[in-house]
Amino acid sequence: MQKKLLGLILAAAAYGIYRYTKMTPEQKAELKRRGGDFLDKNLGSFNNLFGERSAVTDTTNKFS
Repeated sequence: MQKKLLGLILAAAAYGIYRYTKMTPEQKAELKRRGGDFLDKNLGSFNNLFGERSAVTDTTNKFS
């Protein structure tokens, strides 16, 4: 049962990659926009979970 499920998941992933490579740049941009909207709608509180890091400033002077 687990091997069948793993094979099905791999086949679905391979098909998704195949379909993505056949998309036009406009279709890829639309898919990215729709995916962002989906994440904003359903995972609003986790939106910036892995966002950009802010610069860390060291306020201590170690050499004085």
